[in-house]
Amino acid sequence: MIIVGVILVAIFIFIFFYIRDKKLLETVTKSHRGTKTERKLVLKLLKAGFPAQTIFHDLYLKNRNENYSQIDLVLATKVGIIVFEVKKYSGWIFGTGNQNKWTQVLAYGKDKYYFYNPILQNKKHVENLKTTLTDFQNIQFFSVVVFFGDCKFRDVSFIPKNTFLTKSPRVMDVVKKIIKDNEPANYKSKRDVVNILSAAVENGNSHKITEKHIKNIKDMLGEERIFQ
Repeated sequence: MIIVGVILVAIFIFIFFYIRDKKLLETVTKSHRGTKTERKLVLKLLKAGFPAQTIFHDLYLKNRNENYSQIDLVLATKVGIIVFEVKKYSGWIFGTGNQNKWTQVLAYGKDKYYFYNPILQNKKHVENLKTTLTDFQNIQFFSVVVFFGDCKFRDVSFIPKNTFLTKSPRVMDVVKKIIKDNEPANYKSKRDVVNILSAAVENGNSHKITEKHIKNIKDMLGEERIFQ
């Protein structure tokens, strides 16, 4: 009976925290938007005390080619805009900041896979945001690439200025460092920034936009295999 009681308590605690986290997450995003790891990062930010109205998840921005680029997560802070690229990998990760492809090594070197450099990927996202936020060129933008999963960085170098590469357990340390080490941003209108970022999030509710984005990615990659 004692064992049954312990199991029931454990189930109750699990359900309690699941419902609590679900309600908290829904202050920013929906359970079907983005990936599970992206939503984990949203929860990290919320539990760290960042207001829900400053967090924007799964954004779709129209670029110069009239296509849409998808951005995992954006955080508007007092020092500027933090743009997150979220990945989940296992194994060893090799690459440099300016290298087009990075390498994932599994099975002690027996298996190798290649994926697009996430630093360059997020650099494009930042550039698209800067183009969209034309009235806010004096605001600093920061790129944070976050890796979830059981992976290790091996020989990863040449990380550009205002770009940060981290594993998920240390991502909040990176965010706090960015805020601590930089001067407050001179926002002309915080409301305009929120409106633009909110509109980009709303674009993700359009099946037409999301399907076009997926098609553009497939056309760009061709038959190449990208493991994410």
